[in-house]
Amino acid sequence: MPFANTAASYGTVTKTFHWLTALLIFVVIPLGVIAHNMPYDTPEALVLKGRLYSAHKTVGLAIFFTALARIAWAVSQTKPGRLGDDHRAFGFLAQLVHWTLYTSLVLVPLMGWMTHAATEGFAPIWWPFGQDLPLISKDAQLAERFANLHQFFERVMIVSLLLHIAGALKHHLIDKDATLRRMWFGTTQAAGTKETHGVLPVLVAAVIFAVVGTIAALQPVEGHETGPALATVASDWERQDGEIAITVQQFGSPITGNFAEWTAQITFDETASSPVKGRAEIVINIGSLTLGTIGAQAMGPDFFDQTQFNTATVAGDLVAVDGGYELQGTLTIKGIEAPLNMPFDLNIEGDVATASGTLALDRTSFGVGVTQTDEATLGFGVDVAFTITAARE
Repeated sequence: MPFANTAASYGTVTKTFHWLTALLIFVVIPLGVIAHNMPYDTPEALVLKGRLYSAHKTVGLAIFFTALARIAWAVSQTKPGRLGDDHRAFGFLAQLVHWTLYTSLVLVPLMGWMTHAATEGFAPIWWPFGQDLPLISKDAQLAERFANLHQFFERVMIVSLLLHIAGALKHHLIDKDATLRRMWFGTTQAAGTKETHGVLPVLVAAVIFAVVGTIAALQPVEGHETGPALATVASDWERQDGEIAITVQQFGSPITGNFAEWTAQITFDETASSPVKGRAEIVINIGSLTLGTIGAQAMGPDFFDQTQFNTATVAGDLVAVDGGYELQGTLTIKGIEAPLNMPFDLNIEGDVATASGTLALDRTSFGVGVTQTDEATLGFGVDVAFTITAARE
């Protein structure tokens, strides 16, 4: 069996690429469908769902790189002529299907990879080359747009695949020619008619992808439901900027998110003679949290239970201690109040102050994710990082 193609037969490399691609497609589609539809209401189900998604993504990238290699090889090879019915319409359709199938084998996994790169956490790709892509930022709405493209191009791939299979069966069962046998491993040779459709199938395929891509891009992107807005508070120091971010570990990988809405009511006098220099109360809108793919899950009853407890509160005295400052008070999450000693650094320039610090919490102390008891799935520890810039009124 020849290594390369001839005018009458496909070579070993082309056949290997063809059947390897077919095998990967028939693995990746069920993995994606099962993972998408699988519930994750128990720790075991969540682990299995994550593993199925990881397998789906990993096989998808295998398809991507296999498709690139297959296209590069095909460009360098002689293509055996078409067998069977000489009707030009069938020849045009065959070429069109080949172009849409080849293109979708690149675009579908690429859009999936870009979705993954734009998403914080969940279901890592099983390979040692990292999870991110250059120029792709972590953005939930961007990830959803890539996911729409992935889904719509996937439909083109499935239709192309079905037409490709139907064409092969027509050649084998109706035309009874050697088209299918010529692609199987062996020595079957059959010279055919050279195809002359030129660039027309390429142009039609380009139009198909342009239309489908436009439809996908026009799909609405769901906004993040933040719940009731927080009331405006009066404060001796008006917050100008700041961030409250949390980092959790899921499947051994960090996922970082932040709260978009929170208020700070602060009194502070650095010249006060007492170690207690003031007081702060920070109210956080739990529903404003963005946390990658697990953001929606984090709002559920087993976690933050946003419908019942829409806010978390940090309140306490601002106390000067050796080497810096501490907020000494309480932290309340899901109605559970716990004592809090939170150190922070403070820099005051004129009437503008910037405070920053970190805090390590155990989510189970506040009844968050109590059903998730396996740290390999979801770590108990939650790292909080905050910064607040405020101006004296």
